[in-house]
Amino acid sequence: MAATLSAELGLSSLAARLLVLRGQSTPQTATQFLSAGVEGLHDPYLLLGMEAAVKRIRLAVEHDEKVLVYGDYDADGVSSTSLMLHLFRELRLRHDYYIPHRMKEGYGMNIAAVEQAAADGFSLIVTVDNGISAVEQIAHARSLGLSVVVTDHHEPPDILPEADAIVNPKQRGCPYPFKGLAGAGVAFKLAQALLGRAPLEWSDIAALGTIADLMPLTDENRILVRCGLQTMQRATRPGFQALAEVSGTAIETVSASDIGFQMGPRINAAGRLEHAGTAVQLLISEDVMEAARLATGLDQLNIQRRAVVEEITKAAEAAWEERCRRANAAGEPHPGVIVLAGAGWNPGVIGIVASKLLERHYRPAVLLGLDESTGLCKGSARSIPGYDLYEALRTCSHLMEHYGGHAAAAGMTLKHEHLEALEQGLCVEAARQLKPEDYVAVSKIDLVCSPAEATLQTIQELSRLEPFGSGNPVPKVLVQASQLAELRTIGKGNTHLKLTLGGRGDSSSLDAIGFGLGELAEGLSGSSSADVVGELSVNEWNGKRRAQLMIRDLRVSEPRVYDMRGNRDPIAMLLRLQERLLKEGSSVAVVGSERALPPQLHQQSAAAGSSGMKGSVIQVYHPAHLPADGFSCRELVLLEHPASWTDLQHSIEQSPEIAALHLLFRRNRSDEQIDWIERKRMVDLYGWLKRLSPLPGTSTEAAKRLSAQAGCPPDAALLALNVFAELDFIRLDTEGWTVNSTPAKRDLSESTSYKKAIQEQELAVLLHGESDPIRHWLGQFPGRQHVIA
Repeated sequence: MAATLSAELGLSSLAARLLVLRGQSTPQTATQFLSAGVEGLHDPYLLLGMEAAVKRIRLAVEHDEKVLVYGDYDADGVSSTSLMLHLFRELRLRHDYYIPHRMKEGYGMNIAAVEQAAADGFSLIVTVDNGISAVEQIAHARSLGLSVVVTDHHEPPDILPEADAIVNPKQRGCPYPFKGLAGAGVAFKLAQALLGRAPLEWSDIAALGTIADLMPLTDENRILVRCGLQTMQRATRPGFQALAEVSGTAIETVSASDIGFQMGPRINAAGRLEHAGTAVQLLISEDVMEAARLATGLDQLNIQRRAVVEEITKAAEAAWEERCRRANAAGEPHPGVIVLAGAGWNPGVIGIVASKLLERHYRPAVLLGLDESTGLCKGSARSIPGYDLYEALRTCSHLMEHYGGHAAAAGMTLKHEHLEALEQGLCVEAARQLKPEDYVAVSKIDLVCSPAEATLQTIQELSRLEPFGSGNPVPKVLVQASQLAELRTIGKGNTHLKLTLGGRGDSSSLDAIGFGLGELAEGLSGSSSADVVGELSVNEWNGKRRAQLMIRDLRVSEPRVYDMRGNRDPIAMLLRLQERLLKEGSSVAVVGSERALPPQLHQQSAAAGSSGMKGSVIQVYHPAHLPADGFSCRELVLLEHPASWTDLQHSIEQSPEIAALHLLFRRNRSDEQIDWIERKRMVDLYGWLKRLSPLPGTSTEAAKRLSAQAGCPPDAALLALNVFAELDFIRLDTEGWTVNSTPAKRDLSESTSYKKAIQEQELAVLLHGESDPIRHWLGQFPGRQHVIA
């Protein structure tokens, strides 16, 4: 399929493969995906309730009624409200809008606001991005003589409100072909139906709500966002131009990512800390100076929002650690869902904090702010794939005053006394919905490519699949087993990781940058290659453009060998290693005699297993006494030569957890001693034994005499005595070591001592050599795990 797309559409193989992965497997669907415009929008009257909604609003126009737009305080609610206000201006309706205060009123319609609308002379309320669950409130509005048209996109409850019209693609029986519209998208469809055309001049507002609410950028949303970006890039709306300026965004090249990470948070900041009305005024303003003032205010609120988020995140992390400590003390597993509440936690930002805890601990998170004066907790929740948050909350609905949302995000209000029961209920659902492996974050990879394939041309072709976002994410590329031609840290405090993938100085190499990943540099430095996952982008510097990879994840699938032999201060290197491993909670084994160990390591070793070690264990082994059953550690340090290289190999073979080997010993191998193990030298030593036979004394004494006569090292002479004794070429009798007069013809390889000496020699040569062969040797042992991420 990819080959067909590549040939018929003139795409690279990478771009064609990505289209197939995104469900566009034919030239027709791929063309629609890449370039569909306004003609691809669906008929708005396919939405159940649209005809009734249009009829009621037109009746309001005819009778000059006063209409209230009832919105929501998040970016989608602000966008929906603003779009509806633009529509009612065009329809020349008398109108106003109302958005509840997040902290004082909470989400959705409330009785007090409905009564005030009736008192102010409104006869029709049109909800945007809310209302689908407002059964009681809408019933009260109807009792006061108010008509209500609901436009919403949230999951409908079992019982719907008795409104004059409900427009929601997710309601039962709605034939609309696309269910993923944001609240702003539903408002856009209402405008399309009322005007008899697609109002693309407001598509920028619809795009903001769609992106900020994390709606899938597929089908109709893709068209709305593409058209919205084009409208925004023309800088015709003062509000977006002002937002771009305060956020440092180039309006002429604004992308979906810019809206999601720059503009959206500033729009949201109004409703999170104060009132969303400021953001609505920005989006409907036609005055450049007013827009600049409003955008500056939102920017300042966003700075405050970040500080509040940081403070609550620290408190929430501490609360989660305490919750896990209690579980450990009781011998229980950690809860499958994070459920935390704190007095004074701002309900406007705890959704962000929930997202942060989810990212760090990878489990569903529910964060609530407690109002001690009322005893009510208002909160937000975020979920991981596999856990339907809305369904889980539905099973606990009897514990809550109110709840609503989607499978991935939700909000709720409940009494503090029900908090523990909520945790228990959500954890029961987690046990039902999730398997242990679901709690492990997975990097989804779209494409595999080499550094040579990651060109500017490839990036340009992949960009044709924009806009990227929820449902159509920026493609993640795996550069597999790529050579690390360069590895360093950059930025203040060396917080960022800089890699060059491919051959050093090679024109086909690829630059890679990992922001905030500088701490991985030390762990990577013992590797020659890595699997790197990231997003391709263009780096422009001094007028030059180069392809680069934004690192999102990485893995070393080979053992790491840190060659620090010859370092002037190996003890300092060891202590730095110790500090890193303690922070990671990993274990380390050190081969070195007591005289070679620093006092600090002695102290830590003595304390191994204590609470201050964070679960780490530092094991120290004398070079002559290595564990036959292996090392229990992730990293092994050779501070000194082992007495036997073969014993070291045996110990490592029994240690599948070892992922790194640190070489700190001195290179002092004796080539002369190794030379005497060669077959010709051994034959020479046998000749000397014949001439000296009988050779008196113990084996050690005889070896010294043989060494002196033959001019060989004592160890080589002792090996010769053992080998020839095993082969029955010599024997020890009362006169000493005597050569047999008629020995059987045997090969040196039949001697166990000789075979071990040859193996010892080969290992000595290997482990005194370059690091790449050592890395290959270490990687051959079965069961080895070498992953670092």
